[in-house]
Amino acid sequence: MQKNQIPGNILCVRIHLPNSAFLGNIDSFLRSFDPSLPDELIITSNNKWVSVHPMVIAMVAALGKDISPDKIKVEAFEARSKHYFERIGLFKFLGKDSGISITVHDPSGRFIPLTKIKNSTQQTKFLTEMIPLLHLADNPKQAEPIQYIVGELVRNVIEHSQAKDGAIVCAQYYKKSNTIRIGIVDGGVGIKKTINKSHAASDDFEALRLALMPGITGTTSREGGTAENAGAGLFFIKSIAHVNRDFFLIYSGTAMFKLLKRSSDEEISLQSNPINDRHSKQKGLPYWNGTVVGIDIALDDTQEFSVLLDLIRNIYSTSIRERRKEKYRKPRFT
Repeated sequence: MQKNQIPGNILCVRIHLPNSAFLGNIDSFLRSFDPSLPDELIITSNNKWVSVHPMVIAMVAALGKDISPDKIKVEAFEARSKHYFERIGLFKFLGKDSGISITVHDPSGRFIPLTKIKNSTQQTKFLTEMIPLLHLADNPKQAEPIQYIVGELVRNVIEHSQAKDGAIVCAQYYKKSNTIRIGIVDGGVGIKKTINKSHAASDDFEALRLALMPGITGTTSREGGTAENAGAGLFFIKSIAHVNRDFFLIYSGTAMFKLLKRSSDEEISLQSNPINDRHSKQKGLPYWNGTVVGIDIALDDTQEFSVLLDLIRNIYSTSIRERRKEKYRKPRFT
């Protein structure tokens, strides 16, 4: 995505969708754009084929939501890709006519089209409908962590992001790898502004690091948070992804943290500080107003959810106790 100033002081952003943009190779795509409040939007794509993560689709939808449809141009979409983006709801979301007519089949077991969730009622409805859509209703082992992850991410957007349009969600099932990929995007205030209400984050990456640690929340400086917000959501999600050997990415402001897959023979060991996980990071990315989250959930490797939660709760409690002790060990000068 590039930003160009054209005559009349109109800010035009060009998004190019490559033939492949998934969490493992997403970095170059993220560096290719400037999403700063454009006046016009031009979307192009690889002229042979396009296969991108639902997070990418949700990002494009979020960027175009505040632009008048007559200021959005969709160019050079190969026929098969255009069919896909029509069915996933991107053209409808942008208020554009794709120029093609398709037979709409039940998406059950294949994908969840772009969906906007603005309140807890819509969140509950979405979570209720999501599991049957993905054909997981008869397998709680696989359904429970997915419901938890999506529910927690959407709740974070509703309660903290101050995004007027709420969360934009998209998901797809990939049969070959037996994986569900989910993207959740908002155009709110971003992680740093939220965290800095109660903690000192020097930059966007430090804000991400703090947000991923157990017991840290922007609602209070107290270790362990409050009864209403314990600062557990993002830490739990990162930990579930680590145990299940899944990708997890969070991008806000100018920074990105990406959890990488642990080796299959690596002993499971949860870390309270995300820097100690196997990860990659980016600083100085184009500024995203709000937060972008992508996660892959490989269903073959999904652990029993009750065991997962017990494991995560233990490290959560231990980490908070240790940080509280360390806080009170600090010398006091009077």
